Amino acid sequence: MELGPMSFLLMLFCISALLIKLLKLNDSSKKSKKLRLPPGPKPWPIIGNLLEMIANKPTLRWIQNIMNDLKTEIACIQLGNVHVIPVISPSIAREILMKQDAIFASRPLSWSSKYVSSGYLTTTITPFGEQWKKMKRVIVEELISPKRHQWLHDKRMEEADNLVHYVYNQIKNGNGLVDLRHVGQHYGGNLIRRLLFNKRYFGNGSEDGGPGAEELEYVDALLLVVRHIYAFSVSDYLPWLRWFDFEGHKKILKKATNTIKKYNDPIIKERIHQWRNGTRTHQEDWLDVLISLKDANNNPFLTMEEIKSQILEIAVGTMDNPYNNVEWVLSEMLNQPEMLQKAIQELDIVVGKERLVQESDIPKLNYVKACLREGFRLHPIVDFNIPHVSMKDTIVANYFIPKGSHVLIRRQGIGQNPRVWEEPLKFKPERHLKKDGCNLTLVEPNLELFTFGIGRRGCPAIILGTTVTVMLFARLVHGFTWIPPPNEPVIDLTELGRDTTKAKPLVALGKPRLPAKVYHQLMN
Repeated sequence: MELGPMSFLLMLFCISALLIKLLKLNDSSKKSKKLRLPPGPKPWPIIGNLLEMIANKPTLRWIQNIMNDLKTEIACIQLGNVHVIPVISPSIAREILMKQDAIFASRPLSWSSKYVSSGYLTTTITPFGEQWKKMKRVIVEELISPKRHQWLHDKRMEEADNLVHYVYNQIKNGNGLVDLRHVGQHYGGNLIRRLLFNKRYFGNGSEDGGPGAEELEYVDALLLVVRHIYAFSVSDYLPWLRWFDFEGHKKILKKATNTIKKYNDPIIKERIHQWRNGTRTHQEDWLDVLISLKDANNNPFLTMEEIKSQILEIAVGTMDNPYNNVEWVLSEMLNQPEMLQKAIQELDIVVGKERLVQESDIPKLNYVKACLREGFRLHPIVDFNIPHVSMKDTIVANYFIPKGSHVLIRRQGIGQNPRVWEEPLKFKPERHLKKDGCNLTLVEPNLELFTFGIGRRGCPAIILGTTVTVMLFARLVHGFTWIPPPNEPVIDLTELGRDTTKAKPLVALGKPRLPAKVYHQLMN
């Protein structure tokens, strides 16, 4: 059921008036009067600051403005009976995610996360407990171990080759203009389908190596789930309103999730049938690994629903960061071509011009990785990480954090924190280079920028995430020359209003820069 904003506000005021005399503050609220909560706007009884949130969309900008106005690195915004704690200080983030990691290791209970995970059967968005421990062990030990990473090397390289093949065809068959957001998104989509299902396309794809209608629909659905799963829905903070869909998030999430399942689930069902009847006996991808896992009694370790749900979560979780990072970095460097030239020079020294970049080159590409780190610092895909939930009352930075609080590490707030970074709004890859010239990584253990996170809930796929991001950027920069399009001499770096993605997709004029034989080998 959907209600208009005015109807919702009227209903909310009526309900609040009826309940305000009936409800008492809980124990943690009483305690918070004795111990100081982080600074924030004064909440209304029952509804907290929900009215202000509704009136000041998008929510991320509203929270940014609150913290700026209060000149604070940690705040408390009460939404319903939930204390939302945004943080932009690396030292406070370390206290939460390292020193008190065990307290903040859970996730919020919400309609959206429950629906997408089929009742919390997965890893990333599942609250702390035995199911989370079980699925995390599967991910870490069975899917993304160094041994498995090497096992899937050839599949990753096939998609890196197809990336160059597709861009080369777009340049040769068109006017040279390439939508690099589209290219990055579908490189990520192809890659995850290859790792999960050992297939690039659900349908026939396109002759030039690009996506077909099925892949376009699938990737769009994945990105919709990313955008809406923790989207500050009113009903997530007032449980007695969960039957309503005030913002329309539920409708969008249901449609997007069902689209993903439409493609995933038939493959999973058929593959399970093949393993059970003995027509399939050899592991080729992650799906085979999940199906093949056995318990102590030699029975399947995972149910079909667990496999379906985890596959969906993996597909959603691997889509957004690489393409967003590379699009922003290329945009920044097209406006500062001397930096782009430095990256090209490093690639030519390490790789040469007679072959394409390989994964084995990554340790030597320090300037390339410095550029990508700077992209993560300035332009994260979303401002907030997935919320952490405090499992008991605690003290952080001398402030009281009640049990059940949702802690949001503001990635862009940390990355642009002027107490940490000089000229925080300027794109300067050199700031990440080490004087000793040793292997630079995309990991940031001090949380002075947010890449893979840290602690129990940090992203475990560091090797894979690094490989995918570096290969996408390096193949584009090494394989092609890029300049701004004729009608846009300076690339527009404006953010989209609703989030931190680039408002306009990056379209650039490209041409091949390596000998023709390098590309012709891919055609064959």
